[in-house]
Amino acid sequence: MNRVLLFCVLATSALASDLSGIWMMGQSLCDGSESLPVVSEKGSAWGNLMFQRGVRTWLAKDNSATPEKRGAELFQLVPLRATVNRGLGETVANGMVDHLSSQQQVAANYLVACAGQGGRQIQELSSADLSVDERTPEAKKHGGGYYKTSLDDARRAKALRPDFRIEALYWMQGEGNGGAKGGLVPTRWDAEMARAEGLKWYRDQLIAYRRQWSADLCAITGQKGELPMFTYQTLGPAGEAQLMAADADEAIHMVGPHYAVPSAINSVYPPNRHGDAIHLAADGERWWGEQVGKVMHRVLHEKEAWQPLRPRKAVLDASRDGLVIEFTVPRPPLVIDTSFLARQESAVEGGFSSLAGFRVHGVTLTAVELASPTSVRLRFANPLPADEKCRVSYGYPFAASLATIAAIRGEELVLTRNFAEELKPLSDEGAFFVASGGTRVPVRSVKEENGVSVLRFEARELRNGMAFEVGQAVTAQRAFSYGNVRDSDPEKSVYTFGDASYGTRAGQAYPLWNWCVLFSDFDVEGP
Repeated sequence: MNRVLLFCVLATSALASDLSGIWMMGQSLCDGSESLPVVSEKGSAWGNLMFQRGVRTWLAKDNSATPEKRGAELFQLVPLRATVNRGLGETVANGMVDHLSSQQQVAANYLVACAGQGGRQIQELSSADLSVDERTPEAKKHGGGYYKTSLDDARRAKALRPDFRIEALYWMQGEGNGGAKGGLVPTRWDAEMARAEGLKWYRDQLIAYRRQWSADLCAITGQKGELPMFTYQTLGPAGEAQLMAADADEAIHMVGPHYAVPSAINSVYPPNRHGDAIHLAADGERWWGEQVGKVMHRVLHEKEAWQPLRPRKAVLDASRDGLVIEFTVPRPPLVIDTSFLARQESAVEGGFSSLAGFRVHGVTLTAVELASPTSVRLRFANPLPADEKCRVSYGYPFAASLATIAAIRGEELVLTRNFAEELKPLSDEGAFFVASGGTRVPVRSVKEENGVSVLRFEARELRNGMAFEVGQAVTAQRAFSYGNVRDSDPEKSVYTFGDASYGTRAGQAYPLWNWCVLFSDFDVEGP
């Protein structure tokens, strides 16, 4: 079948049934920053659509502040696929709605539109449109119109299809409001708020955003009631605030954390550039999109009272030499998975300061074990003194101590022994970091030579240009803070890993397990 005929078949299929919208808003992970090369080049096989303009409907210097003036010719409906716009590539769109469509008994077609931009704060993406405020730093000016663009997109869709309605909202923002000290910053010119106060502020902002966005879009489409919003858990303090918002607003649904997917340090785009660690590889975007589509289907169509994998209660053992954490588990049993993701650990004398993602403040850990299908036991090197309380956190980037550097040969670090077992889960995934003191670099390949591990890197990627030295102790790290606790969700993906240029997973299905949310300072009850 030639491409023109395929286009017509897909378009006709989509237009033959009711059309629902999934409206997206967010910053860089939402707009596909550095998610290249794309892996969804072909039009959706499930009849899902985008505007001819692309999934990213807000474009710089193209009526960005006056979306109503955008040319009508770019708003025809075409099969959904990933497109490239300079450093922007794959988004979650294909994975999200193709998985959503695949789970339904009756054919369902979706139109996806995203009006956000990388690096934006919540009030810049809102109706307040603070990106046009005169106090905005010069580097962040020349934006604006994101919220207006989202509403105008809905008007365009309604004009094309009178039956058009929006089924759900998807939010992918939060890093832009993170502060340097672990709190949150309301705007670019305000002082950072203390963490507790900042979490409540962001929670309230997100709830208010959903309510206004829902009301404004429903006024356009003629829908009644509230539009549900789905969100991921971003890294940093806003991630906990997003979970708080989901607890406070029954129309907000936290899908979970995205730390298991590959980072954009695996991306490659002209002229032979790699992406930033905080962004996602193209497979990461599509894989995470499938996770979102899975949860959307369970909430919207199966009416499941969805909760992400999260801690429910932590209780100190009577012996005070350990504790048990009870979890809310979407699909039991729990698994402590150290093969798909490298075991998270940070070694100290006598044990670990963090292990499998867990840290108990002021305590050395010796083991993390399953206590039941829904609980985990943490063991301490020494009993907690009788008069002390403790708190537990989850989510750190450290993967393994690699001892010291025995030699440096150009762009290769030669270690003192063979670390194949520790490094295999990391290299299966793709690139990972090695760090020591003030320097860090992505490792692009690992080989074994004369009984020791040799790590290849690119000198241009050394942080601050600072070189390693022979004798330095180095640690392997993932790009994202993470842990090893997941559930046993059996749901099958519709896509497989598509980029064979890194790691070993090309052709394998995306696993749709649910990983534990990141959390900090969770109170532990007495025995």
